[in-house]
Amino acid sequence: MDQAEQLRIIKAGQQQIRPLARVITVTSGKGGVGKSNTSINLAIQFRKMGKKVIILDADFGLANIEIMFGTVPKHNLCDLIYQGKSITDIITWGPMDVGFISGGSGIAGMSNLSQDYLNYIIQNLVQLDAMADIIIVDTGAGIADAVLEFLVASGEILLVTTPEPTSITDSYSLLKALYRHPRYDQEATKVKMLVNRVSKGPEGQILFDKLNAVVERYLKIPMTYLGFVPEDSQLSGAVMRQVPVSLQNPGARSTQAYQRIAERLLGRTEAERQPKRGMAAFFSHIINGKK
Repeated sequence: MDQAEQLRIIKAGQQQIRPLARVITVTSGKGGVGKSNTSINLAIQFRKMGKKVIILDADFGLANIEIMFGTVPKHNLCDLIYQGKSITDIITWGPMDVGFISGGSGIAGMSNLSQDYLNYIIQNLVQLDAMADIIIVDTGAGIADAVLEFLVASGEILLVTTPEPTSITDSYSLLKALYRHPRYDQEATKVKMLVNRVSKGPEGQILFDKLNAVVERYLKIPMTYLGFVPEDSQLSGAVMRQVPVSLQNPGARSTQAYQRIAERLLGRTEAERQPKRGMAAFFSHIINGKK
C-alpha cells in the first residue's frame, strides 16, 4: 500500500462519525497485586452485562493476559504497525468473546514512524471504537516511562493495590510520578482505586482513606474508592487452571466482588461523569507526547 492510498483511507475514515469506546487503564505500583486478573474478570463481568469488551495487553515483555486466557495470539500490535495486518487480524477472541490484543513492543516504536503513517495506524485503531463499548488497557506495573505514557493518555485510571505495605508505598510513588508528569491533566483524569486480597471488608476502605489523605495533601490528585476483592482460594485455583474465576465459579466471593465493582463502573452516575475519549484520542496523546 503506497502513501497516497494510505492518505485516502485516512480521509475516508475521518469523514465517518464513529462511536467512542470507554477506555479504562488498569495499573499498579508494583507487580503481583492482581492487576491482570482484575482486567480479565472485569471484562467478563462487563460482558455479562451486555457490553462488548476488548483488552489491550500493554504490559510489554510479559504475557499475563494470554496465560490467564489460556490462549496464544497469532499476531500482536507490531504486526499491525510493521506487517500490514488489519485490526481484525490482531484480535484474539477469548472466553465469552472478550477480545484481546497483545501489544508486543509496537507502541514503543511508534515514535520512529512518519506522521502520515502514524495517522494511518490511528485510523486502524479507531475501528476498535466501533467494535467495543469498553476497551481495557492493562499496563505494566511501576513507574516506567511506558506505563506513565499510558496513564497520562487515559481519562480513567483504575489503580489496583493490596494491604501490603510495599504495595501501598509503591501506589503512592506511582501517583507521585503521574502528578509530576508534564502532560498530566488533573481535570481530565479520574483515578479510581481497587483494593485486592482484603481479609475483611472494612480493611479496603480504611486503606483507601489513609492513602487518599496523603495524596490529597501532597499531590492534589482526586481519587474515588471502587471497592475491594477479598482473599479467595477459589480465585487462586482459577488462576492455576487458566480460567477467570468469574467464569469458573460465579458464586465465589471474589466473583461477586468483581460484579459489584463492574456494576459501580457502569452505574448511571458513574457513566455520566466519565466522558468517552475513544482509541484515536488515546493513541494520539501517546504519539504526540513522543514527538
